[in-house]
Amino acid sequence: MRNSSRPWHSFVQTARWFAGAACLVSLLLGSLAYKQSTKQAARRPNVLFIFADDQRADALGASGNKIIKTPNIDQIAKNGTRFANCYVMGGHHGAICAPSRAMLMSGKSLFHVYDVLTGIHTMPMHFAQNGYETFGTGKWHNGAETFEASFQKGKSVMLGGMSDHFKVPVRDLDAKRKLGGPVTKGFSTDIFTEAALAYVDEYAKGEKNKPFFCYVAFTAPHDPRSPRTDYIGMYPDQSVPLPGNYKKYHPFNYGEMQVRDENLAAWPRTPDIIQATLADYYALISHMDAKVGEVLQSLKDKGLYENTIIVYAADNGLAVGSHGLLGKQSLYEHSMKVPFIIAGPGIPANKVSDALVYLYDIFPTLASLTALPKPEAVDGLSLSDVISGKSKGVRESLFTAYRHFVRAVRDREWKLIRYPERDYTQVFNLKKDPLELDNLAGKPAYRDKEEQLKKLLLQWQKQTGDTLSYTAKTVLPLGYEPEKFERTMDKNQPKYTQDKYFKK
Repeated sequence: MRNSSRPWHSFVQTARWFAGAACLVSLLLGSLAYKQSTKQAARRPNVLFIFADDQRADALGASGNKIIKTPNIDQIAKNGTRFANCYVMGGHHGAICAPSRAMLMSGKSLFHVYDVLTGIHTMPMHFAQNGYETFGTGKWHNGAETFEASFQKGKSVMLGGMSDHFKVPVRDLDAKRKLGGPVTKGFSTDIFTEAALAYVDEYAKGEKNKPFFCYVAFTAPHDPRSPRTDYIGMYPDQSVPLPGNYKKYHPFNYGEMQVRDENLAAWPRTPDIIQATLADYYALISHMDAKVGEVLQSLKDKGLYENTIIVYAADNGLAVGSHGLLGKQSLYEHSMKVPFIIAGPGIPANKVSDALVYLYDIFPTLASLTALPKPEAVDGLSLSDVISGKSKGVRESLFTAYRHFVRAVRDREWKLIRYPERDYTQVFNLKKDPLELDNLAGKPAYRDKEEQLKKLLLQWQKQTGDTLSYTAKTVLPLGYEPEKFERTMDKNQPKYTQDKYFKK
């Protein structure tokens, strides 16, 4: 009996040996596959997203500004592609940055997302779900719970729209992905840079199994116009030229003449006060540029720079004296056009594109450039073919909107701005008149062009779900008396700005 079972016993042993070997091979292959997938994930480019606050598109050396000093941001442009016609779509209220950031993070248009991202699939969520480690610091104007849902790590997060740059209330994200209580720290630009540098250092010392998505949202150059002490006077007031479309007053009342940004200086807007404002504005930007340089140098020192896509953009523009305005609550180019630069592996260097793009195109663009699945239910369009040179653009016109006061549309040459409550229209030839000074509306020679632009505007309204009438039922007067306006100062203005801009 024992002898008769020996062949069966041998068979079982052999079978077990083969099974064990197969298991070992499977484990080895699994380990190899894991290592391979880890290597592939590590090879996927990191993303460093730097976001400025209230920076107009021409407040950069790279965009042709001969006064401002922004060598580090200019170098990003030299190493990559700059979009000369990037726009925020507009806003539902005076704090344009809130809907702007909601559009950026969701990839949705103004009429498909408000300023709260609850329940919305965000850009950092998309990266996290597809193998990225996500980190955020700086301004978050779209609710604490949506930051917690969007980022795996976070430090020095400022909730809200603005603060005194010298007394910034910031919160850290804990291990349970909950933001703690606010702690007041030092100068905003320094705080957010320190958080970004600490994250890069931590990441570099780790296993680096996942690529990173690092979001750094500065609050500069948003007011208060109070540069760090050593940057005050970097630009002597009288050395800063006035904008080419400087005016003492906006030529008519379009309904939002006393929004808080317009209270930051008295009427009329004198040359002295606009030069002083621009000097402080530029100083805030130059300080930020220096800190951007520190973050870029850290990436280089830690061997991360070559495999990192770098995005530099801003949430909206700003008037700072153009057209007699100070804020971003209008649809002129200075307030709607923003800087947008992208550089990194595979991105052409020293390229400028004149494609008409929105900030909310960045989400699908980055997904495409990092080989992530295309995000669903977004209005933004990937610009990857524009970047690679396969295409010159993704749309032939752009539509912008501000509350119920203003609507605008532009193509590659022409622009129409419509004020429904005033039954007033502006038409500009942007190629000949980029400063929007010569209104051609109502002139017989341009009647057909005005009608074409009106039809284009109505098409955009239908396409986006905007129901505002071209002319309001009640038409209000264009005239106003700004000298009679009373100014109020918000609590975030430090002594420097109180003394300089509010004391008579």
